[in-house]
Amino acid sequence: MTRIRDLAAYLESIAPPVYQESYDNAGLIVGDPNAEVTGVLVCLDSTEAIVEEAIGKGCNLIVAHHPIVFRGLKRFTGRNYVERVVIQAIRHGIAIYAIHTNLDNVYHQGVNGKIAQRLGLVETRILAPKANLKKLSVMAPPARSESIREALFNAGAERIEASEQFSYYSPEGGGGNTQLRLEVLFSSGKERQLLAALDAVGNGRPFAYELAAVDNPDAAVGSGLIGRLPEPMPEPAFLEHLKTAMQASCIRHTRLLGRDVETVALCGGSGGFLLGAAKAAGAQFFVTADYKYHEFFDADGQVVIADIGHYESEQFTIELLYDIISQKFSNFAAYCTEAVTNPVHYYF
Repeated sequence: MTRIRDLAAYLESIAPPVYQESYDNAGLIVGDPNAEVTGVLVCLDSTEAIVEEAIGKGCNLIVAHHPIVFRGLKRFTGRNYVERVVIQAIRHGIAIYAIHTNLDNVYHQGVNGKIAQRLGLVETRILAPKANLKKLSVMAPPARSESIREALFNAGAERIEASEQFSYYSPEGGGGNTQLRLEVLFSSGKERQLLAALDAVGNGRPFAYELAAVDNPDAAVGSGLIGRLPEPMPEPAFLEHLKTAMQASCIRHTRLLGRDVETVALCGGSGGFLLGAAKAAGAQFFVTADYKYHEFFDADGQVVIADIGHYESEQFTIELLYDIISQKFSNFAAYCTEAVTNPVHYYF
């Protein structure tokens, strides 16, 4: 039996909540975490049509990319679609879970990695890494050092950017009172599980420890992605490739610069804040969404900005989440939504 909390814990092992931006509201928004999962519907946006689809498919859990609630709700009168969705979900016993900017901000199995895969980019890396590393220092008797190290490594202590286990220890004190200071680096999203592992290995006798933030950026966590095409393309050919790969009906872009495209920076959703990083990284194209008129001027002849639309840039997150869930769990059905929740329509 899989409970909602079990599925949430698995998703959060891939995209820890600590990686979400301060304005975000990822996590379980509606529902009982202890309820058994009978079926999952994966979508980009939780709308009334999505709840109806979940009811029809016998799903009691909606896993969405975008949170249905960003700010506190003071009334539930059904005056807008947010209130109506929450009311409808509660009435039918359907939970809603959102995995938003925390999924945007991870390299492995993240939103931007999926876009890069669609575009066929190689040698990809995070465009703007975040400083999300921490250091755990533990004081322990020498005889316990190896068991502690093993427990911490099993819980996720590692040097993320090199994918290698890393620790350091030195003797403290003297005589018969010698202690070892054991230090490990870890991604901040794993703090809770490392401390739980340390507590478990202590078997009721807690070890003294200290936590400190590390300024070094974490190459596996951050905003956007950059990579290169296997072969350079002329700008018009790349625009056609982008339109086809991302199933975009149209692309808004700045003027073409008459050069081949090889290095491409991208960010699903609203990524304008990464333009400076895209320029600094030498990208010929910056693919994102939600650009305003005056912001296009900021390309300044250094890069081509290509706005493919918010929904269009993130629509394959549905497929990404479906694969993550269905490959791990086999005791309930998972579905990709059949509804298109894009609120933007185009007239040609």
